[in-house]
Amino acid sequence: MADTERPATAVEPTVDPAERIILALDRPDADAALALATAVPELRWVKVGLELFTAAGPAVVRELRRRGLRVFLDLKFHDIPATMAGACRSAARLGAELITVHACAGSEALAAAQAAAEEGAGLEGLGAPTLLAVTVLTSWDPDRFRRELAVDTPLDSYAGQLATLAARAGLTGAVCSPLEVARLRAAHPRPFTLVTPGIRPAGSATGDQRRVMTPAEAVAAGASQLVIGRPISGAADPAAAFAACCAELN
Repeated sequence: MADTERPATAVEPTVDPAERIILALDRPDADAALALATAVPELRWVKVGLELFTAAGPAVVRELRRRGLRVFLDLKFHDIPATMAGACRSAARLGAELITVHACAGSEALAAAQAAAEEGAGLEGLGAPTLLAVTVLTSWDPDRFRRELAVDTPLDSYAGQLATLAARAGLTGAVCSPLEVARLRAAHPRPFTLVTPGIRPAGSATGDQRRVMTPAEAVAAGASQLVIGRPISGAADPAAAFAACCAELN
C-alpha cells in the first residue's frame, strides 16, 4: 500500500485483531529487533522505543517500514516547544505513524509538536501521524505516585486531566494504562486513539508493570490498540504467542 493510501490510525471495534496488537521490539540492537519481527509473520505493527532507537537510530525505522510494518515510535518527547516540534517533525518524516509526547510538557509544546508532525509528514508525501500524549506511566502505582511526585490529584484523575489538555491542544490520541481506558474513552469518543501498554495475557507475569489488564479486558474498556512486549517477545514461539493474543481478542 502506498504511503498516501494508508488507512486511518484510529482502530474501530470490528478491526482484525492483528491490527490492534503492537509488538514492542525492546531489543538492544537492530539485528535482534528485526529477527523478532521476522519471527511473527502475521505482525502488522511494531514499537520502537528508547533502547532500540538509541542503539540503531532512524535506520531501523526505515528498515521496518521497508518490510511493510507500521511503526509506533515511542520516544516520549518532553522538552521546550521548539525542541519538541523539531523532534516530531523528524519523526514524522521517518514515516512513524504513532509518536509519543509527554502531555505534561504543556499545551504550547503539544500544539507545536502537532503542527510540526503534520508539516514533516507532508514534506514526504505521507499521511499525518497520530501524536499520542503520554499521561501517567504504567510503572507508577497510586501511593508511590502521590508520595514521590507530591501530586495530590488521584492518579486516574490526573491521567484524565492530561489527556484533556492534549486533546485541547489538537492531539488525537493518548497513551494510558488499561485501568484509565474506560474513563478516557468516555471523555474522548472514537476516533480519538487510546493506546495501552501494560497488557498481560491471562497467566503472564506482570514484571515492572503495575496497572495491567488482559488484551480482551483492555479492548472491552475502550482501547484502540495494545502494546505487548514480553508475553510475545519472551515466548519460546513468538508467532504462537501473538496468535494466542489475537485469538483472545476474537
